[in-house]
Amino acid sequence: MKRSDLTEFEVEEEGFKIKIKRNSGEIQMIPTGGYSAHPFAQSAPPEPPKVAAPATPGAATAAGDTAADETGFVYVKSPMVGTFYRSPSPENPAFVEVNTKVEEKSVVCIIEAMKIMNEIQSEVKGTVVELLVENGQPVEYGQRIFKVKVGS
Repeated sequence: MKRSDLTEFEVEEEGFKIKIKRNSGEIQMIPTGGYSAHPFAQSAPPEPPKVAAPATPGAATAAGDTAADETGFVYVKSPMVGTFYRSPSPENPAFVEVNTKVEEKSVVCIIEAMKIMNEIQSEVKGTVVELLVENGQPVEYGQRIFKVKVGS
């Protein structure tokens, strides 16, 4: 913001709005929706509204939000729109693979949004049983990215 002499920046998209202001040399983020003021805050974003299940069995939306989570499994979902990366750089190994054990707060991937690399953490202790997104693929808010078997 300093390089371009911006003093205020605002983005609004699908139910949330964020406004960034620069005051006396500091950059402050002022949330105007359900998001935390700090981009790396540990609290989870609000869940998207639930939609009634499709009438035909097995049918689901593109994001898969209408299907109920299976007992004993949790899906790590994207907290933002961006580009999914499995590792911190192409030379580094992936944060997790199938059968990787994760703890709460373990970094499982990075999502790049607006040229900012955001580390995404597991919210549960368990074992990754399925990778649902390919490296470099765009992801949507609430999209399932990993399937984790809880407690194992």
